[in-house]
Amino acid sequence: MTPYDEPMRLALVEARKALDTDDVPIGAVVVAADGKVLSRGRNEREAVGDPTGHAEIVALRAAAGVVGDGWRLDGCTLVVTLEPCTMCAGAAVLSRVARVVYGAADPKAGAMGSLWDVVRDRRLNHRPEVVSGVLSDEAAELLLAFFSERRGEGGLR
Repeated sequence: MTPYDEPMRLALVEARKALDTDDVPIGAVVVAADGKVLSRGRNEREAVGDPTGHAEIVALRAAAGVVGDGWRLDGCTLVVTLEPCTMCAGAAVLSRVARVVYGAADPKAGAMGSLWDVVRDRRLNHRPEVVSGVLSDEAAELLLAFFSERRGEGGLR
Protein backbone atom coordinates (compact mmCIF):
# COMPACT_ATOMS: atom_id res chain seq x y z
CA MET A 1 0.00 0.00 0.00
CA THR A 2 1.23 3.49 -0.86
CA PRO A 3 0.08 6.94 0.27
CA TYR A 4 -1.25 7.37 -3.27
CA ASP A 5 -3.61 4.37 -3.28
CA GLU A 6 -6.66 6.31 -2.09
CA PRO A 7 -6.35 9.14 -4.62
CA MET A 8 -5.71 6.53 -7.32
CA ARG A 9 -8.94 4.76 -6.33
CA LEU A 10 -10.74 8.09 -6.84
CA ALA A 11 -9.09 8.42 -10.25
CA LEU A 12 -10.26 4.90 -11.11
CA VAL A 13 -13.84 5.92 -10.22
CA GLU A 14 -13.51 8.82 -12.64
CA ALA A 15 -12.09 6.50 -15.30
CA ARG A 16 -15.14 4.24 -15.03
CA LYS A 17 -17.42 7.28 -15.44
CA ALA A 18 -15.75 7.98 -18.80
CA LEU A 19 -17.29 4.75 -20.08
CA ASP A 20 -20.73 6.39 -19.95
CA THR A 21 -19.71 8.67 -22.82
CA ASP A 22 -17.68 6.07 -24.74
CA ASP A 23 -14.46 7.83 -23.79
CA VAL A 24 -11.29 5.88 -23.05
CA PRO A 25 -11.48 5.11 -19.31
CA ILE A 26 -8.78 7.33 -17.87
CA GLY A 27 -9.31 9.32 -14.69
CA ALA A 28 -7.31 11.89 -12.75
CA VAL A 29 -7.40 13.79 -9.50
CA VAL A 30 -5.35 16.70 -8.20
CA VAL A 31 -4.46 16.59 -4.52
CA ALA A 32 -3.20 19.59 -2.52
CA ALA A 33 -0.11 19.38 -0.33
CA ASP A 34 -2.36 18.91 2.71
CA GLY A 35 -4.03 15.86 1.13
CA LYS A 36 -7.29 17.57 0.18
CA VAL A 37 -8.67 16.54 -3.21
CA LEU A 38 -8.94 19.73 -5.24
CA SER A 39 -10.41 18.34 -8.44
CA ARG A 40 -11.30 15.28 -10.44
CA GLY A 41 -11.33 14.69 -14.17
CA ARG A 42 -11.93 11.99 -16.73
CA ASN A 43 -11.44 11.71 -20.43
CA GLU A 44 -14.15 13.68 -22.19
CA ARG A 45 -12.91 13.97 -25.76
CA GLU A 46 -15.94 12.11 -27.12
CA ALA A 47 -18.38 13.69 -24.66
CA VAL A 48 -17.53 17.30 -25.52
CA GLY A 49 -15.74 16.96 -28.86
CA ASP A 50 -12.50 18.43 -27.55
CA PRO A 51 -9.17 16.90 -28.57
CA THR A 52 -7.60 18.30 -25.40
CA GLY A 53 -10.26 16.69 -23.20
CA HIS A 54 -7.81 14.35 -21.48
CA ALA A 55 -8.44 13.49 -17.83
CA GLU A 56 -5.28 15.27 -16.71
CA ILE A 57 -6.12 18.52 -18.51
CA VAL A 58 -9.68 18.49 -17.14
CA ALA A 59 -8.42 17.91 -13.58
CA LEU A 60 -5.61 20.51 -13.83
CA ARG A 61 -7.98 23.18 -15.16
CA ALA A 62 -10.47 22.50 -12.38
CA ALA A 63 -7.75 22.54 -9.70
CA ALA A 64 -6.46 25.89 -10.93
CA GLY A 65 -9.98 27.25 -10.52
CA VAL A 66 -10.20 25.94 -6.96
CA VAL A 67 -6.79 27.24 -5.92
CA GLY A 68 -7.76 30.65 -7.23
CA ASP A 69 -4.15 31.77 -7.23
CA GLY A 70 -3.64 31.80 -10.96
CA TRP A 71 -2.43 28.75 -12.79
CA ARG A 72 0.32 27.52 -10.46
CA LEU A 73 -0.38 24.29 -8.61
CA ASP A 74 2.70 24.41 -6.39
CA GLY A 75 2.85 21.51 -3.94
CA CYS A 76 0.02 19.61 -5.65
CA THR A 77 0.04 16.04 -6.89
CA LEU A 78 -1.58 14.94 -10.14
CA VAL A 79 -2.78 11.34 -9.86
CA VAL A 80 -3.80 9.63 -13.11
CA THR A 81 -4.66 6.07 -14.07
CA LEU A 82 -2.48 5.98 -17.21
CA GLU A 83 0.97 7.42 -17.85
CA PRO A 84 0.42 10.88 -19.35
CA CYS A 85 0.98 11.63 -23.03
CA THR A 86 3.23 14.46 -24.22
CA MET A 87 0.45 17.06 -24.01
CA CYS A 88 -0.46 16.10 -20.46
CA ALA A 89 3.16 15.75 -19.35
CA GLY A 90 3.75 19.26 -20.67
CA ALA A 91 0.69 20.51 -18.80
CA ALA A 92 2.02 18.94 -15.59
CA VAL A 93 5.31 20.79 -16.06
CA LEU A 94 3.65 24.09 -16.93
CA SER A 95 1.20 23.91 -14.01
CA ARG A 96 4.14 23.40 -11.63
CA VAL A 97 2.69 20.34 -9.86
CA ALA A 98 5.14 18.85 -7.38
CA ARG A 99 4.59 15.29 -8.52
CA VAL A 100 2.74 13.08 -10.95
CA VAL A 101 1.55 9.66 -9.83
CA TYR A 102 0.30 7.23 -12.44
CA GLY A 103 -1.00 3.68 -12.56
CA ALA A 104 -0.43 1.84 -15.82
CA ALA A 105 2.52 2.56 -18.09
CA ASP A 106 1.79 3.51 -21.70
CA PRO A 107 4.49 2.11 -23.99
CA LYS A 108 2.78 3.56 -27.09
CA ALA A 109 2.42 7.18 -25.99
CA GLY A 110 3.72 7.59 -22.42
CA ALA A 111 5.77 10.72 -21.84
CA MET A 112 7.02 10.04 -18.33
CA GLY A 113 9.55 7.36 -19.09
CA SER A 114 7.96 4.81 -21.41
CA LEU A 115 8.27 6.38 -24.86
CA TRP A 116 9.44 9.90 -23.99
CA ASP A 117 10.51 11.49 -20.73
CA VAL A 118 9.23 15.05 -20.95
CA VAL A 119 9.11 15.74 -17.23
CA ARG A 120 12.75 14.86 -16.63
CA ASP A 121 14.15 16.97 -19.47
CA ARG A 122 16.88 19.11 -17.92
CA ARG A 123 16.17 21.91 -20.37
CA LEU A 124 12.83 22.62 -18.68
CA ASN A 125 12.53 24.96 -15.71
CA HIS A 126 10.35 22.61 -13.65
CA ARG A 127 10.63 18.85 -13.21
CA PRO A 128 7.95 17.19 -11.09
CA GLU A 129 8.69 13.99 -9.22
CA VAL A 130 7.20 10.91 -10.91
CA VAL A 131 5.76 7.93 -9.06
CA SER A 132 4.68 5.06 -11.31
CA GLY A 133 2.87 1.77 -10.94
CA VAL A 134 0.30 2.71 -8.28
CA LEU A 135 -2.61 0.25 -8.60
CA SER A 136 -1.29 -0.45 -12.08
CA ASP A 137 -3.06 -3.80 -12.44
CA GLU A 138 -6.49 -2.25 -11.84
CA ALA A 139 -5.78 0.65 -14.18
CA ALA A 140 -4.43 -1.61 -16.94
CA GLU A 141 -7.31 -4.08 -16.61
CA LEU A 142 -9.87 -1.32 -17.12
CA LEU A 143 -8.15 -0.16 -20.30
CA LEU A 144 -7.60 -3.67 -21.63
CA ALA A 145 -11.29 -4.52 -21.12
CA PHE A 146 -12.35 -1.30 -22.87
CA PHE A 147 -10.23 -1.96 -25.94
CA SER A 148 -11.11 -5.64 -25.96
CA GLU A 149 -14.79 -4.70 -26.11
CA ARG A 150 -14.08 -2.23 -28.91
CA ARG A 151 -12.45 -5.04 -30.91
CA GLY A 152 -15.49 -7.25 -30.28
CA GLU A 153 -13.74 -9.60 -27.86
CA GLY A 154 -16.11 -9.12 -24.94
CA GLY A 155 -15.20 -6.70 -22.22
CA LEU A 156 -16.75 -4.29 -19.79
CA ARG A 157 -20.48 -4.28 -20.16
